[in-house]
Amino acid sequence: MNISDTSKSKPKYNMWQNTAWMVKIAWRAHKSVLFLVLASALASVSITTAQMLIAPVILSRVEETAPLRELCLTILAFALLLILLNGLNGYIGENTIFGRILVRVKIISLINQKNASTSYPNLLDTAFIQAEKKAMYAAEGNNKAAEAIWDTWKDILVAVMGFLVYLGLLSGLNPWLLLLVTFTAIVGYIVNKKVENWSYEHRQEESAYSNQMNYAKNVMVDRKFAKDIRIFGLTDWIEEVWENSYRLYRAFQVRRERRRLWITFADMMLSLLRNGAAYAYLIWLALSEGLSASEFLLYFNAISGFAEWIRLLLEQFGTLNTQSMDLSILREFLEWPEPFCFEEGKPLPGDRNGSYELTLEQVFYRYPEASEDTIRGVDLTIRPGEKLAVVGINGAGKTTLVRLLCGFLDPTQGRVLLNGQDIRQYDRRQYYRLFSTVFQDFSVVDATIAQNVAQKAVQIDEGKVLRCLDMAGLKEKVLSLPKGMDTQIGRSIYEDGIELSGGETQRLMLARALYKDGPVLVLDEPTAALDPIAENDIYLKYHEMTKGCTSLFISHRLASTRFCDRIIYMDHGQILEEGTHESLLAAQGEYARLFETQSQYYAGGGTQHGEE
Repeated sequence: MNISDTSKSKPKYNMWQNTAWMVKIAWRAHKSVLFLVLASALASVSITTAQMLIAPVILSRVEETAPLRELCLTILAFALLLILLNGLNGYIGENTIFGRILVRVKIISLINQKNASTSYPNLLDTAFIQAEKKAMYAAEGNNKAAEAIWDTWKDILVAVMGFLVYLGLLSGLNPWLLLLVTFTAIVGYIVNKKVENWSYEHRQEESAYSNQMNYAKNVMVDRKFAKDIRIFGLTDWIEEVWENSYRLYRAFQVRRERRRLWITFADMMLSLLRNGAAYAYLIWLALSEGLSASEFLLYFNAISGFAEWIRLLLEQFGTLNTQSMDLSILREFLEWPEPFCFEEGKPLPGDRNGSYELTLEQVFYRYPEASEDTIRGVDLTIRPGEKLAVVGINGAGKTTLVRLLCGFLDPTQGRVLLNGQDIRQYDRRQYYRLFSTVFQDFSVVDATIAQNVAQKAVQIDEGKVLRCLDMAGLKEKVLSLPKGMDTQIGRSIYEDGIELSGGETQRLMLARALYKDGPVLVLDEPTAALDPIAENDIYLKYHEMTKGCTSLFISHRLASTRFCDRIIYMDHGQILEEGTHESLLAAQGEYARLFETQSQYYAGGGTQHGEE
């Protein structure tokens, strides 16, 4: 299935614009692709022309009663020419693939760059996600538009050159015959497209039957279903599902093949009309004007070839149009609008001394397609150097609040301010540099421990890595490993890689945040995967970790935030209470009620780490 065809909107770019775009990329990435397309087309049309001429030329030598030596030399000359041309064409084909792949890889790189650098709200947009999938579809293989377009253009050039060569050979014949050949070729192309169009229009029906059959087959042979099949006696049921799907699939194939049969018959009749007319006309020339056998053969082959060039030209322009739609979707993804300012934004005011004040001013936020606001009218100022805790039950809006403060999201109403200035005006990538973060969802890559902490492959300050691992409580574990900080994490790439536990991974992420040493440290449920002893160890080191920076500690466990300067309690996207741990308990509000509930749970033997 061609993904681009699922879109009903008109493509932004046509086939000529997309071809020009591909030529521009190829010129920058690997110029040889363009020259080799032309060279391959010339070699291909030369081979076809030589193959067409060989029999008539040899036959003409026979008619002229040429000496055997001359006849053999003619055959040898054609044989050597074909060997040379086929060898050249093969050499071009072998060498063109490397450049084409490099061009496609460049396009994949552009897609990846867009995906990795786009504004965060785009990643929450279903339309953007679908566009990224369609864009990658156009470049994910050798037979997809971003690479196959070169073969299409080669075939178009071959068809154009072949058409002109054969037209020159046939120019002396009756023009009505050429019109008939052209007409039958075009009608034949249209007739054959009928089957293709019918199959395409019914592709979802065919896919549904095929998927049902494959699913039933896979259930039968998949080991994870083995116990259920035997215990519950599912064999007859699964076989019935497969047989019903097979009957429907077979009926679909019968309908398709009936149409194909009629199309084949129509195509055969058109060929009969074209060839019959050619035979009749050439026989008439032979009888009335003395057309030789070699000329008869030459013209008849040229007439057949002329029709094929027309068919090929129409077919390849149809293919080019399809590929162009894929490329247009790809380009539209690369040009997807950015809601944030990046390079065009103002540079961030430079101050690494921790004097950054963050303010939320009457902030509302609603996620795309959501029916309600997640954040509702929040006013909050975080002073430079302050240690702020944000607490509340799950779904209170804590993580969304963090995303707004970090600049991943812009409010649907209200403003986020940095030292009194709206952050929308700044280069958002510079704004991100202010934050060192530990999020709930980890992003560990298959690399060494040191590289994961430093987030780079070279010029790593190993002393600083070790200090950060120590503060995060992972130093002993790392030093106990045979390769220490050079130990690989993950086994997707490295066979000797290790797998860290959830708690160890969370400590590694904390070390990464500390290594970055941003002026604002954000910890979103940083101890969720830790046992109580490890969690307490983090709390004891919290003041050392946050020395000289502003910090936000987000948690749904109220006992974990008493060491912060200020606590805000959130519920349903609003700040209900704020103060110190002691003042909030004394107020006997929602914070105190929830703290009492959690305390009773812990005292009753429950774990400190409930469901997140």
